[in-house]
Amino acid sequence: MRSVLIITALLMFAACQSSNSSSSAEMDKEPSGPLAIVVEAESFTASSKPFLTISQSPVFVRMDSAGWLAFDVEVPVSGRYRTEVFASAGSQGSVARIEDFYDNTDGRFYDVSGAITVPVDPGFVSGYVDGSPLKKGVHRMKLHLSAEAGVDKMVFTLLKERQETPKVFTQNMEGDSWETVWADEFEGESLDTTKWTYAIGNWGWGNNELQYYTANDPANARLEDGKLIIEARKSPQDGSWTSARLTTREKETFLYGKIEFRAQVPREKGNWAAGWTLGDAYVDESSWPYCGEIDILESVGYEVNDETGDGIAHATVHTPAYYFKINNQISSVKEVPGIANDFHTYSVIWTPTEIKGYVDDIHYYTYDKNANEREWPFNQPQNIILNLAMGGGWGGAQGMDTTVTSQLFIVDYVRVSQLH
Repeated sequence: MRSVLIITALLMFAACQSSNSSSSAEMDKEPSGPLAIVVEAESFTASSKPFLTISQSPVFVRMDSAGWLAFDVEVPVSGRYRTEVFASAGSQGSVARIEDFYDNTDGRFYDVSGAITVPVDPGFVSGYVDGSPLKKGVHRMKLHLSAEAGVDKMVFTLLKERQETPKVFTQNMEGDSWETVWADEFEGESLDTTKWTYAIGNWGWGNNELQYYTANDPANARLEDGKLIIEARKSPQDGSWTSARLTTREKETFLYGKIEFRAQVPREKGNWAAGWTLGDAYVDESSWPYCGEIDILESVGYEVNDETGDGIAHATVHTPAYYFKINNQISSVKEVPGIANDFHTYSVIWTPTEIKGYVDDIHYYTYDKNANEREWPFNQPQNIILNLAMGGGWGGAQGMDTTVTSQLFIVDYVRVSQLH
């Protein structure tokens, strides 16, 4: 059992300590265990309809049908959190989602949990997801429920504190020839963790994706024959997916230059492979798209021909002025013969005024909207990301191939170059 340090009537830090009650001296100490923020049922501030608070031990709030409950949370540390919903028996398989910043002025639904299945076992039990991104400060949230549920409490437990990226590579973009300033050729026996960080969790990643991104698991990310293998795997026990998402965040970040990688994408319906960049300023979902995003390659399995392996490469940038959630993103596509059979080189050349996209050195994409910071957040560093998602708003748009149990995204190298 965890003793609880009460910070306000709404928030609590829980530390893995003795099951005995803490003395006042102990209560003044810094918690020694995982940082947790506890929202009790009586702390809900509003709802979509009248709800009934039942005075039992523990106290819980029962919604008699689909709806939402509002609450405020003060997050003391920026990072990635486990998000748990504790509910009573008789919840009838309700699905919960956590909406952050519900009072935002962009008209956005900031989903920071994806779908959490509320258990129906006897007693108060929790459904949870890992990796929810939360920034230090006050968050106005809503707990959305798809059906009747009795909610006892919610707990946000810190899994990984956010760390600043210590090194920025700023590339010179004047000259006649390219020189490589950073690269990973994926030689050796294990991933170079001086260059890459594992992203973790299954919170849906803002796109309702299905996979849990693991860390240090060779089943999902490994080196073989001078190549990086990212493998999405389906569990034979429960049908859940795991995969890997690698980022240079917390290690090295980049401003301008040619960013290129050579890769072979998977082919089956349901996968979503990507090599891209995300602004280093990203902390939580309120950071995006203000931090900027450059999609060097995106490929979805349902666009790959089963017989020929031909498919489509997508290049896009996302900015506060142009992004997919308001359906005005600026993108280009290129048909790529054998995209799933062979290795192809995908790259962008990023200057202070424009971004150009290429497949096998053939230019097919230009973004040159730079009138203001809403159009051009790309004067700030970006982190490189390689990942293989399953399902989600795009990867799963035409369903999943239920016979598939493994998908491979194979990367030969990643390089960053400048002109001289």
